[in-house]
Amino acid sequence: MERTIFYILAAVTVIGTLCAITARQAVRAIVYLVTSFFALALIFYLLGAPFVAALEVIIYAGAIMVLFLFVIMMVEVASPEKLAKPAFSDWWPALVLVLVVVASLTVLVTGQAPPVPGAGAQTVRQFSQVLFTRYGVAIELVSMQLLFALVGALYLGRRR
Repeated sequence: MERTIFYILAAVTVIGTLCAITARQAVRAIVYLVTSFFALALIFYLLGAPFVAALEVIIYAGAIMVLFLFVIMMVEVASPEKLAKPAFSDWWPALVLVLVVVASLTVLVTGQAPPVPGAGAQTVRQFSQVLFTRYGVAIELVSMQLLFALVGALYLGRRR
């Protein structure tokens, strides 16, 4: 039962994030992103991390999204119909990001996952050693994805 709920919440998170990325109106994108954050918080709760779930709701779904809404309402955003459609050359950061995601999925699917150490009492030191030794490549791939997302956001948000 928990596994089914986990997959449903994971699907809601991914679909909400994709809708947030592809939404033409900023307010709708924020609503989709808040939905994604709530589903992610429930995933954290299911995984036995209620404190992280509470932080996800309070910080991301609460504070940051409210801040984004205020900024969008204060800055006059043009109607999406009036915006120019992006040219093919504007899509290269997204294409690079898609390639990195595909490479990450390939590594995850083809790689053999080492057994997860027992969920007993582990210290932060043990957790960090496992994280940065066994999962070092995955951590680097995720950091590259975040860097590409940042560069892509800066590229798309620049003034012309």
